[in-house]
Amino acid sequence: MLITEQLERKQMTKYKLSKVSGVPQATINDICSGKVDLEKCSAGTLYRLTKVLGVSIEEILESAVSDHRASFETFKSNTCHHVKDMGDVDFMIQLLETDEIRTLYNRKWYPEALYLLAMLDYLSRENNIPICTKYDDIRTRRLAKPVYPTGILMTSEVLKSEAPLHKAEQEAIPEFRRFNIIESEVRNVV
Repeated sequence: MLITEQLERKQMTKYKLSKVSGVPQATINDICSGKVDLEKCSAGTLYRLTKVLGVSIEEILESAVSDHRASFETFKSNTCHHVKDMGDVDFMIQLLETDEIRTLYNRKWYPEALYLLAMLDYLSRENNIPICTKYDDIRTRRLAKPVYPTGILMTSEVLKSEAPLHKAEQEAIPEFRRFNIIESEVRNVV
């Protein structure tokens, strides 16, 4: 969120922002935690915050819209559709040019960042393109717990068995499995 980033950049606490801007600290805490939607804040509140933080109201509202996080399943589906629509190489180029992997990682959206990195590495292997070393520091990370597709989790629950989970792990694409993301199908999207 832009407010949090600006506070860090200015080495300012929420308390100090409250005192300087006149916006109650509880309101600032609620905004930063996502409890209050910036788009629903009064113009006066936004104005006072942006004056102290040195950003425009437009910038702060645009960041609020881009900070809305879709479910991981939706994110995966959208990514697969982008690959299908754009083609492997164009998708890879856009991904590298926008540096979205690093952006998501810095936001601490680790599943999304690792999913995109896995996709980049998978598409590199599929197209005989050398792996981009720009993200080697992130490649050393992995999610603490495996993330399974919702369909696999539901099957496991209905059958009251972990067999579907184990099978999915065995069939997972190696680039995804390395990050503890269980994914076996990125091409067959409708």
